[in-house]
Amino acid sequence: MTNNRPCRDIHWIRSVLPHRYPFLLIDRILEINKEKAIALKNVSINEPFFQGHFPDLPIMPGVLIVEAMAQLGGAFAFEYQGGGTEKGYFMGMDKVRFRKPVYPGDQLIIQVILSKKKGSVYKFKGEARVNDELVAEAEILITVRENI
Repeated sequence: MTNNRPCRDIHWIRSVLPHRYPFLLIDRILEINKEKAIALKNVSINEPFFQGHFPDLPIMPGVLIVEAMAQLGGAFAFEYQGGGTEKGYFMGMDKVRFRKPVYPGDQLIIQVILSKKKGSVYKFKGEARVNDELVAEAEILITVRENI
C-alpha cells in the first residue's frame, strides 16, 4: 500500500492557489505525498509569453519554469498543512540552473521534494523535465499564510 494521494485536477489546483490565467502554470498534479509532489504543464504555442519570448524561436522563459515549481510547492504546502484557508506563497529561490530550452508542444513534468520545514516555511528541491531530460532545477522556499 502506498501513501500517495490521488492526483489533483485543475479545479483543485485553482481552489488552493491564488494564481489565474495567464499565470497559473501547472495543469494537473500527478502525485502528492508527504515527501514530494509531481505535476505537469502542457506547454502550448498559445501561451501569451511566446509572443515576445521569442517570436522567431519560441522558448518558455526559465523564470516561469521556476514559478511553476513554486506553484507546485504552494499546493504541496496546502496539502501538507491539511487544507484550510491558508495559501502557499513563493518566498525565495537558490541554486537555479536552466539546462535545456522548453518549446511549444513540450510536456513539462515538475517535481518538488521537501527538504526542510520550519514553522510555516517549506524548502524544496525542484526539478523540471521534458521527456525525462532535466531542463531546470532550483531550491524553492514557500511560506504558508492567511494573507500576504
